[in-house]
Amino acid sequence: MVEGCRAALSGLAMLGLLFAGTSHAEQGMWTPDQIPALGETLRDNGLELDPQALSSLTDFPMGAVVSLGGCTGAFVSGEGLVVTNHHCARGSIQYSSTSGRNLLDEGFLADNRSAELPAAPGTRVFVTVSVLDVSDIVLGSVNASLSGRDTYQAIEASKKDLVAECERQPGHRCEVAAFFGGAQYKLIDRLELRDIRLVYAPADSVGAYGGDIDNWQWPRHTGDFAFYRAYVSPAGTPADYNPASNVPFRPAHHLKVSASGLGEGDFVMAAGYPGRTQRYARASEVQHTFGWYYPTFSNLIGQWIATIERDAPEGSEARIRYESRLQSLNNYLKNLGGQIDGANETGLLARRKQREAGLDNWVTGQPNAAAYQNAIATVDTIAAQKAAAGRRDFWYDQVRRPQLLSAARTLYRLSRERAKPNAEREPGYQNRDLALLQQSLERIERRYHPGVDREEWKLFLKGYMAQPASSRVAAFDEAMGLGERYDEGVINQILDRFYNETTLNALETRISLINASSGTLERSPDPFMQLAVAIYDTDLAREDVNEALEGRMLSARPDYMRAIVDYQAAQGQQAYPDANGTLRLTYGTVMGGVPADGLLYAPFTSLRGLMEKETGQEPFASPDALLAQIRAGTIGNYGSEAIGSVPVNFLTDLDSTGGNSGSPTLNARGELVGLLFDGTLESVNSDWDFDPVNTRTIHVDSRYMLWVMEFVDGAQSLVAEMDVVGLPERAAAAPVPDQADQTHQGGIVEAVPVPAAANADTASDVSPTPIAIEAVEASPEGQ
Repeated sequence: MVEGCRAALSGLAMLGLLFAGTSHAEQGMWTPDQIPALGETLRDNGLELDPQALSSLTDFPMGAVVSLGGCTGAFVSGEGLVVTNHHCARGSIQYSSTSGRNLLDEGFLADNRSAELPAAPGTRVFVTVSVLDVSDIVLGSVNASLSGRDTYQAIEASKKDLVAECERQPGHRCEVAAFFGGAQYKLIDRLELRDIRLVYAPADSVGAYGGDIDNWQWPRHTGDFAFYRAYVSPAGTPADYNPASNVPFRPAHHLKVSASGLGEGDFVMAAGYPGRTQRYARASEVQHTFGWYYPTFSNLIGQWIATIERDAPEGSEARIRYESRLQSLNNYLKNLGGQIDGANETGLLARRKQREAGLDNWVTGQPNAAAYQNAIATVDTIAAQKAAAGRRDFWYDQVRRPQLLSAARTLYRLSRERAKPNAEREPGYQNRDLALLQQSLERIERRYHPGVDREEWKLFLKGYMAQPASSRVAAFDEAMGLGERYDEGVINQILDRFYNETTLNALETRISLINASSGTLERSPDPFMQLAVAIYDTDLAREDVNEALEGRMLSARPDYMRAIVDYQAAQGQQAYPDANGTLRLTYGTVMGGVPADGLLYAPFTSLRGLMEKETGQEPFASPDALLAQIRAGTIGNYGSEAIGSVPVNFLTDLDSTGGNSGSPTLNARGELVGLLFDGTLESVNSDWDFDPVNTRTIHVDSRYMLWVMEFVDGAQSLVAEMDVVGLPERAAAAPVPDQADQTHQGGIVEAVPVPAAANADTASDVSPTPIAIEAVEASPEGQ
């Protein structure tokens, strides 16, 4: 089976190119190497750049697009200035906030470069510099005689060798990513910038305007943008934070920022790092996810949110520490609810079964029918086994979430992995991972409160102890001293011991144990460490079982993908790999929509619509300075005659998902006209099944960004630093301030109200897999 997949690699690599011309422009997360074949379609849609340039990772504009490891950003100046979404930078804003200086409420603007704040530990800017097909190398050591776990280990070993060789370049972070279900592998080489600083973020009342009420909704009026700056050593190489000597990174390319913006029907594209889509998942996987996992996890998240809100009341120090997690949980809950409703309303499962019936019929007449049929049957078998394991382990995964238990498990696992040669260690515990591992332990310092953590654990324990014996873990129960049933009095006594006797709540203790031997940790009296040691063997055994299942899937899924991609191509449908966190380009049009009978989504919202939504109460309480400028009719150079106001947000039919947050939205000339930050609730099911009629992506307009910066927050120095295009002729531009004195410069443009249009802002008149705790907190709002 594996040999057949390897033989089909060249065909798979060309499928996206071969059938690109027959695809709908608004669907597709295209890899850069697929772009040249889309050239004619892109030009027909309005692209003015050479499509060939979009395939080069080191040319303009792709060379300006960066990954933040969960979000996307882009360089917008030659001095390392990076723009991204406010919700992507919110973890850093929260990390630097206290009850006495709440930057979430106040916003932040560095008066000069020395005032820029270090981002949260572990924050990175990754600049992709090359992508190399390494399929032959990765699959060269795999053959049909290997067991599932041996297949998994062989692929992992090849990937680690490739990464190690790539990372011999100082300051580079590399990965090997799988495409088309593991039929193709690419080595992604990225420059890893480690000294990242927060430069500017508007207050939550701008950057998160509308809060959870507006999340995934239209119309929106959210200023979801913020700025980082990347620094390097004086020699220009990646370096750790050093305010005394490091200098701004000078990117090879940066984006110009458009002040003239877009209109309805205009061509747009977005480059970014979408996380995961499941458009080729089997019906059985869809049924498990929507029939059990999503509903189960949604129910838990609702209780989890209530627990945090109860034990971290508004305005408390605890709430500041948990704001980032609370926002992520609220976003995830709304997303899951939308996905469940969307799957039911669109008949996702029935349509997936229909597609599979068509696939089965098509396969029978193909030369490779036997291989395809075997792969399909094997994928279904393994998917069922993985689903059963997921159900069994769900609550056990939850009870291992407490932050100090997670820290103890990480430290003990590291001590065991360190006894192996570096190349044989599990991913996440190699020498290349130690800095990020330490920073994850540091982040606990500003994101942990014992009272809240304890109540979260009680919630998880209650769910866990209600499960049958087959879903409970004897080693965990014994180490915790748990009985058969949940008794709050007994649980309180158990948790008293953990939280009263631990020393892992101290940063210096956690850091000091990074180099501890396994023997030292096994002798530790700390209850969290004792528990981590007690469950280690059980966890490792379950990991082995999961790796064996994954290895079998890696053998079978490529042939399945070959079958389904060939089948879709025969139907005239596009062939592009599922999103996997690598650089992609999506393109389409500025357009509204009709998501339901009688409901119209206009393509733009405006300042006028914001005022109509304003209540003076959270989450619709804008800063006084912003309201004053609107009431004064301040427009500056950022108005749109078509809507008679400053555009705030706009809609497109771009294909996006989580990870696309912060993706630069570009016009036909490659100028930044906005930032992608969310999708409509009708769109969330596009992770599984793209619907060109209802899928709409939400962007913050560059004109609103510039307007807020210039007239509300006094960030004229940043406006002057960027290459802002589409402005009327002005007096000599203020010089870009140097590193030592980046004071506010550049004059405020005289306010010139734009005449109102008769049909302006119609949207404002219409009401319209178990994840780790770090993943929950890092998961951004919206896309």
